[in-house]
Amino acid sequence: MNHDFLVPVNDAALAHLVLHSPKCLGKNIRIHNFQQSFPDLEDVKIAIFGVQEDRNSENNFGCGENLHFIRRKFYELFPGDWNVEIADLGNVLKGESVTDTYFAVAEIITELLDRDIIPIIIGGGQDITYVNYRAYDKREQTLNITTVDSRFDLGNADDELTSQSYLTKIFMQTPSNLFNYCNVGYQTYFNSQEEIELLDDLFFDAYRLGVAKELENIEPAFRNADIVSIDIGAVRQSEAPANNNASPNGFYGEEICAISRYAGLSDKVSSFGIYEYNSKLDNNFQTASLIAQMIWYFIEGVNSRVKDYPFSGKENYQKFTVLLLEDDPIIFYKSNKTGRWWMEINILSDNKYKRHALIPCTYKDYTDATKQIIPERWYKAMKKMM
Repeated sequence: MNHDFLVPVNDAALAHLVLHSPKCLGKNIRIHNFQQSFPDLEDVKIAIFGVQEDRNSENNFGCGENLHFIRRKFYELFPGDWNVEIADLGNVLKGESVTDTYFAVAEIITELLDRDIIPIIIGGGQDITYVNYRAYDKREQTLNITTVDSRFDLGNADDELTSQSYLTKIFMQTPSNLFNYCNVGYQTYFNSQEEIELLDDLFFDAYRLGVAKELENIEPAFRNADIVSIDIGAVRQSEAPANNNASPNGFYGEEICAISRYAGLSDKVSSFGIYEYNSKLDNNFQTASLIAQMIWYFIEGVNSRVKDYPFSGKENYQKFTVLLLEDDPIIFYKSNKTGRWWMEINILSDNKYKRHALIPCTYKDYTDATKQIIPERWYKAMKKMM
């Protein structure tokens, strides 16, 4: 791998490891450090790297600094009963311009994806999500993005790319590879009614914080995602103070860890980012500890993947056909492995949306259909394909 864009992990993240058990994560993953060469990526499934770029982060300058605080807390954790190889590739430094940093990040993500390695991106502003999205361009496939954020980060079409305008760039710039966008945890008073209506008009998904806290409501949003992006400001300030845009309301620590595990469990999620960590505001490394645990739960999810997405043969699924009075029937599949549900979208075999023919859903979607209530997920997916 071309690792010219990556600098080794800060020695401060490694020095304390001498005090920890030989079984801790820091002594059992491949780390790019000053004493050893760049790690061999053979058999690596997950690669962590940091981004020290904060110039386009709105009202949160400093969110690319001191990422070794997160690493220290992560390294001292113990792995689960995992069989995945993990590497820490170090950090991308600020380029001479923000565009230089973006280029380096996109190149790294593209190469990791080509190697079938899942990147975990830490640090920097959430504008890096746009760069992550663009790194998939060469794949020429439509994508689903799920963000965990109290705000939609739409901005105006003419705005520069920032952490609070990157979504508009994803929606409007070409090539347009976006099939579905989903926001999890938005807080209504941070978003205008026009923005809320816009997402609805585009047949995208958005879950208010109160709805999202019922975690079973949002699990399909992560099962359906290719890219998951978390603004640490979506966690309440008392739980994660290290964000200048943090709010008294938001997810609790155990909820954001469960969400991270959902992302890891998804057979489709191929990149995962946690952004907007500002070490200058971190009280007793509380946010660094939480992010370390979020990464742990994501890896736990990846290790627990059971590949129950019905790509081909349906022999491991129960099939349910629901007849609707005024529409075509909806076909549901229930996995015998996990009990998770999907519903089928009827599309032409040569349709560019073929990979979205099965939409993750919940048991409630099935029961609603049996009551002649068309599931909103099915309706929106059909509208996007027209």
